[in-house]
Amino acid sequence: MIRTEALVYAEQYAAQEEALHSKGEGRSSIHYPALFLFLGDKVSAAIEPVLMRCERKWDNAAGVLALHAGAHGGKEQDSKERVMTIALPDAAGRDPRTVRQDVYREFHEDSRYLAGMNRTLRQIGNRIADYGRLYSSFDVIHLSIITRVDDPLNVLLPEVALLARAVLSQSFKSVQTDLYTLINEREQGDNFGYSSSVGLAFLRELEGMQLPDYTFKAPLLVTEDGLSIPVAHGPSALFDLVYLLSDKNERGMTPVNGMEDNYEIIAHISLLKNRVRPSSDQASGHGGYNNMTFKSGIRGSTGRQGYASAGFSAVRRPSKPIAMAVLYHAFHVLAAKLQTGGGFSLRDRQALLGLTPEALRERAAGLLPDEAGIAEMTGLMSHGRPSYSELKPLSLREAEALLFGDGGEAYFRSNFADVSAARAAALDPAREWAAVLAAQEQATPPVTFYQLAEWTAEQGEAGGSVLNALRQHMGGLRSALAGAEEELEQLYAQSVERQPFQRVPLLDKRTVRNFIHYLFESIYSRKYEILRLKLELDIALRYDAALEQLHAESRAKVQTMQALEEELRSLALASIGRSGEAVDQNIMEYYRTVTAEVMLDIETRRGPDIFFSDRFMGSISELLRQGGPAVVRRLIEVCRRELLTAAPFVLPFEEELLRRANVAAAYENREIVSREELFKQLYLGLEDGAAINVRLFEYTQEHRHEEKYFFGDSGSEFLRYALNADGTTRIYRLGVVHEQRRSGVEKLNLMGGFHLEDLLYYRNGKVYYETYVQNGYKLHGVDEEQLPALR
Repeated sequence: MIRTEALVYAEQYAAQEEALHSKGEGRSSIHYPALFLFLGDKVSAAIEPVLMRCERKWDNAAGVLALHAGAHGGKEQDSKERVMTIALPDAAGRDPRTVRQDVYREFHEDSRYLAGMNRTLRQIGNRIADYGRLYSSFDVIHLSIITRVDDPLNVLLPEVALLARAVLSQSFKSVQTDLYTLINEREQGDNFGYSSSVGLAFLRELEGMQLPDYTFKAPLLVTEDGLSIPVAHGPSALFDLVYLLSDKNERGMTPVNGMEDNYEIIAHISLLKNRVRPSSDQASGHGGYNNMTFKSGIRGSTGRQGYASAGFSAVRRPSKPIAMAVLYHAFHVLAAKLQTGGGFSLRDRQALLGLTPEALRERAAGLLPDEAGIAEMTGLMSHGRPSYSELKPLSLREAEALLFGDGGEAYFRSNFADVSAARAAALDPAREWAAVLAAQEQATPPVTFYQLAEWTAEQGEAGGSVLNALRQHMGGLRSALAGAEEELEQLYAQSVERQPFQRVPLLDKRTVRNFIHYLFESIYSRKYEILRLKLELDIALRYDAALEQLHAESRAKVQTMQALEEELRSLALASIGRSGEAVDQNIMEYYRTVTAEVMLDIETRRGPDIFFSDRFMGSISELLRQGGPAVVRRLIEVCRRELLTAAPFVLPFEEELLRRANVAAAYENREIVSREELFKQLYLGLEDGAAINVRLFEYTQEHRHEEKYFFGDSGSEFLRYALNADGTTRIYRLGVVHEQRRSGVEKLNLMGGFHLEDLLYYRNGKVYYETYVQNGYKLHGVDEEQLPALR
């Protein structure tokens, strides 16, 4: 539970930071409406991530809609209201030898599929029109089709793309259509041969669609009355640009984020091609993207149109690890404050809990009936009328028995022992201490469960153990009690004639009465003191048990705090990861200092005990009674409201990163990282991370055209550095998409000019494709004669 709540807190903080930092005049917006069409069941996992990234990047992303064309009308998404579905034939369960051919034939033979597509496309066209106020112009719509290379349903790509274009053309003057083809090489697993064959079959079809003389004509438009209208295309390439994006980059390595980076690429390219360009772009000289220039650049010397790919990397303020580090360090600071002892001596500790010897003696005396009541015992009826001469040779015990039998003992027990025992039984040390300890928890200095756990241990540390002192006192009581009982027995054994009471000659009855007064005064006064000692010992035993219980409760709270601190520390370290990148360095060290300074500043302004006030943490002890998660939940609230909103947490990312890079310089004797060196590391790291996400035989590539774009605050020091770096040797186009935010910078590298046969995936798959075809697999919907030859 703690892990879940902490991770949710970190996620929410990161999302909030991204949202806050993206607001303002510099946030990006798209110029024309945009529609994403996801084709196939295997691409369903991309729908939500692509839409979420658009929403994060674009100010007017609320109007961006999506279509999912798949079996059974596509997969339900979390953003249902933004995703409409188109039903295509189900590829699952079919014979893999003919699945693409079967899907193609079923689609063309069953008119319901086309009718449903027409209906859905018209509905989404109307829904896009509802968002017209969000866009600068409604002349053009950007249609981005996304599919997996090995999905059997992409055999219907020409039909789906042309019907979508035909329907949208009725509402827009122009439909700019791009294709994003995802290659997931890691998922091929045991089906690598078949999967590669299906992928290559699609690429062969795609090669034909992108030929300059490609034509297509089919009755795709269907009216509500079931009438068909032909749709024609060409001669021209079907798509404006085709992007091939793999989960392996051009170095043959699998990026850490895998396919997630490709979702970022789709959102960033869509923004780059359709962005509202503020006038400040021209004034600042920021190079903007030009689609015609890029298309021209990737066309080889032979005039053959090339394909494109891209790479993406980002340096972002690590908001999640920062939130987790602050949560841990804040907990550590509070725990340390609770552990700080108030310098209580053993006497102070005993006095606070009412356990000084004097307090225990007074407590026992207060529970006893008044000692004056012993004098009333002289009124007890005696057994017969023994004379003094009969009593004289007897011991005091024998004399008492002759006079009263066990009446004296019964009276004393009833009126003294039983009364005091009943009063002692009503004692509840824990309840007595509750109010005292609650008040002390708010006192200055406070007494917390950390101190109580130490005070009540059998062997206390600095200051001494109250429990140990109580047990020593109990030992003294037992010795005193034994001595008093021995003295009483000795007195009981003495003869009557040796006792110092007044004898009245010739008045026997008066002498006997004087002896009775003496008997009760000397014997029962001692019994009263013995009863007081026993009562004090009984009270001490009750306090001893209560101290053991208090120790168990306090120790359990201490252990819970220790476990919580260790868990938060583990979560904080796990959130940082082990990338070794500059952006992840020294998070724990730097934010230990920052958190402590922010908390000290709050205490300076609002009082030394502010963090234990009701507005902040309140009683940690009370929270622990509710369980460890209650403490973490309250601390999360404090971190969100009071700590993460402080000035040190709103620095520009490069300033924060520079301070963090140098936080350990003093005590570890490292060289201080200069701003120039840090910017160089960031620049090289971004370039290295933005390697193109496709693997090519570079030596066969006819022409390589590159363009690189930064997304971030163009006025930041780092981007000013980046724009000037390699200025004299640069052979690629470089631009900046200005976004008014301080949380980081992103880089998109575009590359194009290669052809399908340059793909390592194409060359590897060609062998499998030819083998499967030779073994009777039908991998196309149309006859092979209509497709371009394999290269």
